Amino acid sequence: MHTDTPTPPDLAWQEQALCAQTGADFFFPEPGSSVREAKLICGMCETRTACLEFALANDERFGVWGGLSERERLHLKRTDPR
Repeated sequence: MHTDTPTPPDLAWQEQALCAQTGADFFFPEPGSSVREAKLICGMCETRTACLEFALANDERFGVWGGLSERERLHLKRTDPR
């Protein structure tokens, strides 16, 4: 019997991410709070693409990932034909 073992995702990008150096408060704000600061930080981050890909692949439903809010990621998933 052969079973495929899932390969864990490469999370090395997280060590280089600016959010790891900033703190979670900006990226997981209280409901109704602004995500502007998080998006500004994401805009300067070299790992933004990897972060967004991770969030989409893992159905992250909370916070700002890859510069996009929950609502923006949901919209992206709905419009992306993949």
